[in-house]
Amino acid sequence: MAESSYSGKDIEVLEGLDPVRKRPGMYIGGTDARGLHHLLWEIVDNSVDEAVNGYARTITVTLHRDRSSVTVADDGRGIPVDIHPQKGVPALEVILTTLHAGGKFGGGGYVTSGGLHGVGASVVNALSTELIARVKRDGRKYRMTFSRGVSTEGLIDEGPGRGTGTETFFRPDPEIFPSVEFSSDRIREQLEVKAYLNAGLELVFVDEAASKTETFAYDEGIVAMLQHRIARDGHRPVHGEPFIVRQDTLMDGYRIEVVLQWTEAPKESVLTFVNGIPTRDGGTHEQGLREAVRSAVRAYMDTHDMLPKKLEVSADDVREGLVGIVNLFMVDPQFQGQTKDRLNNAEARPRVVQATRLELEQWLNAHPTTGEAIAQRVIQAARARLASRAAVQQVRTRAGGGKKLNLPGKLADCSATDPTDRELFIVEGDSAGGSAKQGRDRTFQAVLPLRGKVLNAEQATAAKVRANKELDMVIKALGCGLGDDMDLSKLRYHRIILLMDADSDGHHIATLLLTFFYRYMRPLIDAGHVYLAQPPLYRIDHAKETWWALDDGDRDRIIRQIESKRRNAQIETQRFKGLGEMMPKTLKETTLDPETRRLLQIVIEPDEARETEDTISRLMGKDASERYRFIMDHAEEVDDIDV
Repeated sequence: MAESSYSGKDIEVLEGLDPVRKRPGMYIGGTDARGLHHLLWEIVDNSVDEAVNGYARTITVTLHRDRSSVTVADDGRGIPVDIHPQKGVPALEVILTTLHAGGKFGGGGYVTSGGLHGVGASVVNALSTELIARVKRDGRKYRMTFSRGVSTEGLIDEGPGRGTGTETFFRPDPEIFPSVEFSSDRIREQLEVKAYLNAGLELVFVDEAASKTETFAYDEGIVAMLQHRIARDGHRPVHGEPFIVRQDTLMDGYRIEVVLQWTEAPKESVLTFVNGIPTRDGGTHEQGLREAVRSAVRAYMDTHDMLPKKLEVSADDVREGLVGIVNLFMVDPQFQGQTKDRLNNAEARPRVVQATRLELEQWLNAHPTTGEAIAQRVIQAARARLASRAAVQQVRTRAGGGKKLNLPGKLADCSATDPTDRELFIVEGDSAGGSAKQGRDRTFQAVLPLRGKVLNAEQATAAKVRANKELDMVIKALGCGLGDDMDLSKLRYHRIILLMDADSDGHHIATLLLTFFYRYMRPLIDAGHVYLAQPPLYRIDHAKETWWALDDGDRDRIIRQIESKRRNAQIETQRFKGLGEMMPKTLKETTLDPETRRLLQIVIEPDEARETEDTISRLMGKDASERYRFIMDHAEEVDDIDV
């Protein structure tokens, strides 16, 4: 490890801190749960930077009992505390109170870094009611406290101290964040990812509220991460050992790790990281990987004459079933937005291609059995795509827009012609469908009753999905096709509302339909067209008033509210067995009328996309052990079971 000085003179100051509290979203992406946890990741990433550059080995994150404050400690060099030559105050104070101040600009303090380049620590300080920084350095211990970005006392020398490192305690400001409660699950998952990305680094998570301590350390790094993902998702690999490339001597200080394995999964799943930071929206490094994989595999197949005649292989065919991880380290990453979801450095693309393409092609040639298995997987994907396109074209011919629509016989359509005004209720059962048809507004509300539980699209093949009678009715009614050939401009309804019974069976049917939309008609969700109706489970009557309760908790709340106003009140409660029990007038008042109904729009937040994919794959997939594990892990959270 090269010697590198790191003192007050390495801290460069670019501008002030004033805008942070006025517009926190510009710095952390928002003030929701994602923005709250972003504060923690900034402090953790500063400690990880110490480890990546060879100065730290252990990072401890402590979620305190109140769940609204956190401490991050590392055994790195410790933030400098000497007097900054320009500011005339301790460098620690400069870093924590000045925007764009840190040791990551001029190269004297760090080679690569994932923190906000001096923005992160000061932003965390500005958005916290309390921040306490403790430093062990040069045989001494120091402490400094802050509130909302302002120092509340000078640097305190606490006396002799052994070792080195930085400890940061902070409490987010409830004036900024609607909720300041951290999620232990979210912290645990992120720390595990960081341990995978930094082989040999030990990350310790202490959850004081749960009286639990966990340690994450993986000597095999991203290889272990890849194997864990494949085992968890339950998709069988098509070859044995994964492809691994590690390049530590690329131009301009780049370092890269890539691990790839083809599986029988129906889609590509690639995770990308820059200096340990997850880039959820990819960027130039992911583009480089895709180019390298396409070029290497096509070159290998062409060299060995493996492509059948007249079969066109696309880049998507080459990557279908590919599970991969790219972990890139670079000196000056440029991200799109402050939350760093996408890498913008143009030079990253050729660096990744340079490191991966030739290595992958040589690896395929050196392992002919593996190369042939991957080639056959690519050919299989190309043939399936062409067969799927033909099948989808048939569906679109039958179900597409125009005057000659082959609509399902059970569909009770509406008279409006503008799709933006029209809404389709997909209803559970003919009985509920009959009530919905009578209670609807025929001008703009259509009703499609389905019979029983639909096919689980996650476990079925594409051919079985298209052959399923109930799902075929949905496809025909919507009119926009499905899969890769979806055309939202032909969508016949801009509000697709799932109306199911408010019991466990209804929830199951809604989940099956959402799985179908997610896997085969995802653009409907992304465009905000899919909703869940919220029919009541209970009717509560007292005196001459009526209340509607969504669930047991809602019922209990309403009863408590009534009893608080009148003791010994005569309260009648009715539990609906299903929507078919409701009179059309009642169904209209509670569930259909836009003026009085409650709808939940189905939305997938950008930072939850991977978690959504993992959840659907695990809980709706073929591996029953994943569902069993989920049930056992969450059994204590269930107060009552609807059987």
